[in-house]
Amino acid sequence: MRKLLLSALALMLAAPALAQAGPEISRPAHPHDMRNWPTPVWDTVPPPLPAKMHHPAVLIFSKTNGYRDLDQIPTAAAAITKLVEKHGWTAFATENAAVFTPELIRQFDVVVFNSTSGDIFSPEQRAAFQQWLEAGGGFVALHGAGGDPHYAWSWYVTNVIGAQFTIHTHAPQFQQGRIIIEDRKSPIMRHLGASWTRAEEWYSFAASPRGRGTHILASLDESSYDATPELRMGDHPLIWERCVGKGRVFFSALGHQASAYAEKPHLQMIDKAIQWAAHKLQPDWTCP
Repeated sequence: MRKLLLSALALMLAAPALAQAGPEISRPAHPHDMRNWPTPVWDTVPPPLPAKMHHPAVLIFSKTNGYRDLDQIPTAAAAITKLVEKHGWTAFATENAAVFTPELIRQFDVVVFNSTSGDIFSPEQRAAFQQWLEAGGGFVALHGAGGDPHYAWSWYVTNVIGAQFTIHTHAPQFQQGRIIIEDRKSPIMRHLGASWTRAEEWYSFAASPRGRGTHILASLDESSYDATPELRMGDHPLIWERCVGKGRVFFSALGHQASAYAEKPHLQMIDKAIQWAAHKLQPDWTCP
């Protein structure tokens, strides 16, 4: 009994110290590979930036304080870097959130969230990103950047992404599906034709963002894959654009598999999205 009381006391004393480590990260209850759930880290010391920036400069940010795909993230970062550098622009890839200070983030014209997850920012870092975006920054969010089942930062899901992720396909996880291209005049999408069939981990959202300050570029044909009742939205957008203040936002739910970043049509879409975010491409629908 004495040993039990001492153990309980030790746990009570340790609790405040554990609480200071950072917010709790939601993890699935079922068995999973812990390599996909690394210990969360909150950054305070920023990384050194390139000595000279060639603009538009693009920050490729891949921090994961939640789920992490070990193959997709580095593959995507390398592919996006190559897309940016082919234009003669600067690409800077990091997982260090301390780059989000007013002084540092203003050196970038575009920020790409490459399947970020979990609570990745301190309050000060959140403020720096929000101020930068609302003042006219260009933002490209890919796959997991809009795929957390809940967010510690409501402004991000409500104002930036514009839709709350709920679930994705599981049985099987990757399925062939048909994407309907809704804006075929958009330079971001017109290389794809009227539809695009590919295998993906298909995302669903609590509600469609259509008509709520969102320009839908593409949606999912729910009859083209095994859409169980919890996956069905009826109106099922997958790729869209939004305006946040003077800033431009592009979101695509595609790109879970590393192999997606070797698909020419997918890479062309990302390339055009970055150009649009950098004000180098002017589709029919534009932000201020």
